[in-house]
Amino acid sequence: MHDDLTDTSRHLVELLTDLLSTTFRQILWKQALELDLNYSQAQVLFHVAKHGGTPMSDVARSFGITLPAVSQVADRLESKGFLRRGEDPRDHRHVRLLLTPEGERLARRLEQLQVDGLARVLQRLTPADRKDVIRGLERLLSAARGEE
Repeated sequence: MHDDLTDTSRHLVELLTDLLSTTFRQILWKQALELDLNYSQAQVLFHVAKHGGTPMSDVARSFGITLPAVSQVADRLESKGFLRRGEDPRDHRHVRLLLTPEGERLARRLEQLQVDGLARVLQRLTPADRKDVIRGLERLLSAARGEE
């Protein structure tokens, strides 16, 4: 049983990695190249857009990376004018990440590119297959979160 779960897990990791990298490459690569934006920077940009004013430590925890790694990505996004650092009013020791107006526009534009690109991919599936994909991913996410 354990070997079967290990094999299934390995296969799922490969599938998800391939899906995410293929999707990023197909949908966002051209735009990202024009902006000199790498995958990590795009992910942090999306995270801050979704969780505005998020502490850097939360970003590090969410991605399972170190605070210096987040700081390095934030430095690059800040130098491009997409992000700014702000003080946490409740705890001045913490730094919050905030999108600039240009960063907000970029996040919306990249999200729309993702939606449009994924719609083109989903168009290749039958409606029943699309429902199965959604249902399976929702179940997988619930299990990952420890939900029943």
